[in-house]
Amino acid sequence: MVLNTKHFGDIEVEESGIIIFEEGLPGFEQARKFVLLYDGQPDSPFCWLQSVDQPDLAFAMINPEAIMPDYTVEIDDDIVERLGIESPADVIYYAIVVIPDDIAEMTANMKAPVIINVREKKGMQVVMDNSDYDIRYNVFSDKRKALKL
Repeated sequence: MVLNTKHFGDIEVEESGIIIFEEGLPGFEQARKFVLLYDGQPDSPFCWLQSVDQPDLAFAMINPEAIMPDYTVEIDDDIVERLGIESPADVIYYAIVVIPDDIAEMTANMKAPVIINVREKKGMQVVMDNSDYDIRYNVFSDKRKALKL
């Protein structure tokens, strides 16, 4: 299928790659089908979560371990069950980033990762209640390992 997107123009997406977010994302509950888009750079920690339902909607995301190597995701058993997770190998997760005009001020939501079960093609953004992670963690803070942009 072809999506006419705001950020990427016309892109071809495989229906088998569509990830279902049954509840949408906070603030975007109507968008429930997404695909992951990568820039083709093998070392890039960034990707995009592109809506299939609303082609003008896309979220920049980063692998949180790229900026915080000891980052861990803790989710409740009910989330594991709702996403159909059977093994840690089923799961990938990202932090949504906000990219302002001054890229040095880029932040990542480390408290509410996007969790995707790649086997079942199900996703959800989960707010980790017992976490000390920041909602607006500066991607370029001194606490991170070097990022290659």
